[in-house]
Amino acid sequence: MSELLLPGGIIAMDRRAADRLIAAGSGDGALLYLWLLGHGGELVPSAARAALKWDEVQLNEAAAALKTLGLSDGSVKEEAPPPAAPDGPPDYTAADITRELEQENSSFPALVNEVQRRLGKILSTADLKILYTLYDYLALPAEVICLLVSWCVEEFERKYGAGRRPRMSQIQKEGFAWKRLGVDTAQAAEAHLKRQELYRTREVEVLRLLDIPPRPLVEGERKKVAAWTDMGFEDPALRLAYEKTVYKKQKMDWDYMNGILARWHRANLHTLAEIEAADKPRRKAASPAMQDQPNPPGEADRRVREDLERMREFMRKQNSQEGK
Repeated sequence: MSELLLPGGIIAMDRRAADRLIAAGSGDGALLYLWLLGHGGELVPSAARAALKWDEVQLNEAAAALKTLGLSDGSVKEEAPPPAAPDGPPDYTAADITRELEQENSSFPALVNEVQRRLGKILSTADLKILYTLYDYLALPAEVICLLVSWCVEEFERKYGAGRRPRMSQIQKEGFAWKRLGVDTAQAAEAHLKRQELYRTREVEVLRLLDIPPRPLVEGERKKVAAWTDMGFEDPALRLAYEKTVYKKQKMDWDYMNGILARWHRANLHTLAEIEAADKPRRKAASPAMQDQPNPPGEADRRVREDLERMREFMRKQNSQEGK
């Protein structure tokens, strides 16, 4: 039986805010705005992520959309510090691992088999302790850990060649990063991986736009490409920023180009048409100075010849009249 929601806890939205959200087509922005209306307009990241079932990336994008639309000042409420936690995960023993493997209702045994299959090797006791850290200490679901392992394998092969496999310590490091980002559900993991795949694709495309031969990007370059992707720049806008960079610096300068794009982003300019439209008023303001410039070469000579010809014609007429 459906529940009839009667007035009482009504959330009111200004019509102008609704119009802006509809015009922008930002579904995530609308959801976050509704959450803010119900929480006094204060953004508490952990509470918003939990309520909306988002990871940190999705929340940040929605918050940025609201700021662009003028519906948020971008401020974040300071969260109470989490309770003191141990310096690190427990020092699991072989007995702990054995006990978990013998549990009839545990998903850990199946997880071990799947991770061994994906890594192509039998896990050592040290490897099992790391896997159990992800499973027990970080409390990542088994399906999330499988996605994590697959992602790490793909990344390792992309960087170092087919058949290369990451160590469990490297997988653990990435697992802790996922936990910090709030990637701790299957839905959040799938969204995170789609985002990472988009970044991979954009890295190849951006290198082509910048006339740079294909190569793995260093970490600083990857972060910049990811930021430009999140900002929503189209390829022609990136190419224009690159050309301006090379014209000014006589070479590719990642920091200088990032500065150009950051300025455009603050001005909400993300397409070539938007950038050129914003540049027109500046060009018009500069155009009056052009009126004082000298005539192009040859123009003065032409006018002198025309004046001389008119003078000769006048003199011929005068002489003709005097002869009569």
